[in-house]
Amino acid sequence: MTQSDIDTLVGEWLTLKEAAEPLGVSPNRIKTLIREKRMMGVVRGGELSIPAAFVDGHDLVKGLPGTIVLLSDAGFSTEEALRWLFTPDETLPGTPIQAMRENRGTEVRRRAQSMAF
Repeated sequence: MTQSDIDTLVGEWLTLKEAAEPLGVSPNRIKTLIREKRMMGVVRGGELSIPAAFVDGHDLVKGLPGTIVLLSDAGFSTEEALRWLFTPDETLPGTPIQAMRENRGTEVRRRAQSMAF
């Protein structure tokens, strides 16, 4: 999967500074979450960025950090996890990140967990 493919799936991105502001944390805190595999980011245009869909108002999308950990434990690379989170799934319906944003994260986490074992 190319950077262009990921950009097309994800759509809107936030720099660390843009993401940190509504969350009320420092950009370094976002970097720490990425390092801890509780958040995902990719370098775009020379700057580390995260998908805008990961931020819900003044917080991260409910259940996102745990889901990212599950995907990481299942051996998913950042690109593979982003593809999974942002690819439409007729059985949800919608994308996993969309389902999580709509408070339907239990089924998303169940699916992520099943891939880890």
